[in-house]
Amino acid sequence: MAEERRIILITGGVGGIGQAICRAFGEKGDFVIALDIDKDRGMDWEKSFLAKGYQGAFQYYDLEDAEGIGSLVQSWNTMVGTVDILINNAGIGGFTSLDDLTVENWDHVLNVNLRSMVFLAKECAEGMKKKKCGRIINISSTRYTMSEPGSEAYAASKGGIAALTHALAVSLANTGITVNCISPGWIENCNYETLRQIDHTQHPAGRVGRPDDIARLCIFLSDPQNGFITGENMVIDGGMTRKMIYVD
Repeated sequence: MAEERRIILITGGVGGIGQAICRAFGEKGDFVIALDIDKDRGMDWEKSFLAKGYQGAFQYYDLEDAEGIGSLVQSWNTMVGTVDILINNAGIGGFTSLDDLTVENWDHVLNVNLRSMVFLAKECAEGMKKKKCGRIINISSTRYTMSEPGSEAYAASKGGIAALTHALAVSLANTGITVNCISPGWIENCNYETLRQIDHTQHPAGRVGRPDDIARLCIFLSDPQNGFITGENMVIDGGMTRKMIYVD
């Protein structure tokens, strides 16, 4: 018997890691909603995605607008069915030196990277509760545990995502919804073939990561049989955050 089609909402879905996640679910026959702020790229993504025989649609949305998230989710619930899996992947960098950091800079990064996840999870969970099943996956970063200059807002947002994940998992306990986090390390989205040998060999795994590495874990965590995994933050970085590094 064929598996029932699921509705997958993926933010930041038309490029990089998000695009790989969309493709992975498309290959499984799920209906994929790729939400992104890049209209032109989104329309091109939709044409290409449908041309491959996958099911889905592009949705333009600015995640800084938290007030409209409820209406957005409800519209998709009505048009194609209740969202079964939410993957909060969208994020912006916005590195700014501490001397130049403003309230506007800080709020923009935190609103897009963190606040949007809270309210998307809140709205999507309402429909998932009715089915007594659902998956929420938040994409953080290894920057939640290590930093470089000028990354205050970004690091804070990624740390917030890791903490938000276990809070949501406990709040949604006994509803059939699991909430987990993935923290990627170096994932090369564009020019993998131009990487240097040292880029690869400095990783204990022997290579730099690819978007598909993240997509495969999303598929695993979304499996209905993996309901015993919740509240976790899974690092995928080729072992780099476990490697002790000193300058000779």
